[in-house]
Amino acid sequence: MKALHLVGPTGAGKSPLGQALEREGFLGRRVLHFDFGAELRRVATGEDLSEFTLEEVYFVRRVLAEGLLLEDEHFPLAEKILRAFLRRKGACEEDLLVLNGLPRHLGQAREMLRLVDLRLAVELWGDHQVLWRRLQEDPAGDRRGRSDDTPELVARKLRWYEERTRPVLEFYSQRGISVLRLPVSLEDTGLTLLQKLQTMLGESLQIFQKPLSY
Repeated sequence: MKALHLVGPTGAGKSPLGQALEREGFLGRRVLHFDFGAELRRVATGEDLSEFTLEEVYFVRRVLAEGLLLEDEHFPLAEKILRAFLRRKGACEEDLLVLNGLPRHLGQAREMLRLVDLRLAVELWGDHQVLWRRLQEDPAGDRRGRSDDTPELVARKLRWYEERTRPVLEFYSQRGISVLRLPVSLEDTGLTLLQKLQTMLGESLQIFQKPLSY
């Protein structure tokens, strides 16, 4: 399945853009927005015990409470969450999978390339002052009820993004995967970010048609 990876620090608008892509479709394809954070929160409710063990549910709850990253040894759980999502959505080969929140570091990125045909990474980016104000003012309406927007956890996420997630973009470039930087303003919503993305890409289908060899 072809995939697009939304990359960016917390507050940049990945989830609103992913939701807009799923709602509107992209380049003539149905879009499945895999919001890893939302899927973790779904697992943490314990409602999917047919898919996940109690041990996995308790582990995910700890990950969310402490703002942890899933390390390489936990990728089998991340893959299990992804596969459960695809089954629930009735995914088919013609769909476009939008990855949001996974992968977050090089180990996860290497593993993800085994599972999907990644064609494009879009880095949403604004300076830290803009990101902090977006978290406080919530222009896209996606931060309500979030328990992980405390100053301590946000600062940790921003640091982890610079140290561990941004190197993934260079990893992609070295493997011929297109990387696009999308500037984010304080006022941007999912729809305005989608419009910016469409303008920057134009009508180019080549990214999703050319063969790639990782």
